[in-house]
Amino acid sequence: QVQLVESGGGLVQAGDSLRLSCAASGRTFSLYKMGIGWFRQAPGKEREFVAAISWSGRSTDYTDSVKGRFTISRDGLKNTAYLQMNNLSPEDTAVYTCAGDRGGSGTRVESEYDIWGQGTQVTVSS
Repeated sequence: QVQLVESGGGLVQAGDSLRLSCAASGRTFSLYKMGIGWFRQAPGKEREFVAAISWSGRSTDYTDSVKGRFTISRDGLKNTAYLQMNNLSPEDTAVYTCAGDRGGSGTRVESEYDIWGQGTQVTVSS
């Protein structure tokens, strides 16, 4: 069974940084040619798009609230995608989940994603 595994979440203070990782599990499973998206869900709220990157890495997209603070990237050799989060605020508190889009484009649309991870908790205290 192929899946994505997130790591790097935790409890931090406002203004701190975290880097989330999204790795492919299974030795034959590759992120190559897959667009990667990060989504988050805060308590009592619907899941929302955070950032996405195309399979080539040439195209990225961010929701407005994280532009200038978050950076999505990918490392083909490590078969891993990342979400660097700087200047975190309590409003960023949520479960962050990565997803893979076999179409490769990296999109804001949840239904375009074929594979999802289990999520990692990010908690930002004030």
